[in-house]
Amino acid sequence: MKTEKVLSKSVAKGTFDETFLEEGFFILTHKNDNDDVEILEREIDSSYIQFHFCTKGSADFVFNEGRYTLNIKEETSLLLYNPQRDLPIHLQLQPHSWLASLVISIKKFHGLFSEDADYVTFLSDDNRDKKYYKDGKISPSMAVVLNQLISFNLNSSIKQLYYKGKAYELLSLFFNRSEDANIEQCPFLVDEVNVAKLKRAKDIIIANMAEPPSLQELADTIELSLKKLKEGFKQIYGDTVYSFLFDYKMEVARKLLESGENNVNEVGLKVGYSTSSHFIAAFKKKFGTTPKKYIQATS
Repeated sequence: MKTEKVLSKSVAKGTFDETFLEEGFFILTHKNDNDDVEILEREIDSSYIQFHFCTKGSADFVFNEGRYTLNIKEETSLLLYNPQRDLPIHLQLQPHSWLASLVISIKKFHGLFSEDADYVTFLSDDNRDKKYYKDGKISPSMAVVLNQLISFNLNSSIKQLYYKGKAYELLSLFFNRSEDANIEQCPFLVDEVNVAKLKRAKDIIIANMAEPPSLQELADTIELSLKKLKEGFKQIYGDTVYSFLFDYKMEVARKLLESGENNVNEVGLKVGYSTSSHFIAAFKKKFGTTPKKYIQATS
């Protein structure tokens, strides 16, 4: 929504209270208890999804040097995600307004909703074609967690641990849905039938990793078009079908080597390489070392 907002004559520069939780995940909070509008800024690149929650007052997110504004009011949330371009925060926080924001990388976010988190790689450039701006209401249970975050008054030594627990609780409440919902469904995919088909595609290539079907054969089997298979697979699992399969095969190979039950040739055959030289080259590409040296380093 476009708005033209006239700022109060009294404008001050504010700073977020930033708490790092873990790689790819942090929290920003700020309480503007003054009579002036406060301007807050933070660089955020396109690899992150932003969840903003206004528990008091209101605020405006300004984009494109003031040409576009999104408003967030008391007891509402705003989800921002644009993989096409960076979305730095330029926030006009109104007097006597409170805001808390969760900023999480796409990779970590997908991992929260997929049992294949270890194999999810970063969304590739050719998938940067969808953006999401979604507002919503803050539920009473979410409001409790948000106020605990914004009004933190415990020992500072436990702040990171406390915030981490509350952040995951908040995301759980944000995406809470009925128990029969598809647990692998990314919240941005609404077609559950297609999601189930794409999950089946993932299961098929894993079950046949030594001799995987072609993309067209896979598309025909799950009854999706080739285009929808390619696009949908990236949306859920963060990579192309065969790149995903390569990462999966290498992870399986690594675990087999660590077990010590198979030699290098046997492991290569199990994950689909007819010659040891091809397997060694693939393993080195993934892990930067040969299978033999890897075994020596881990034994």
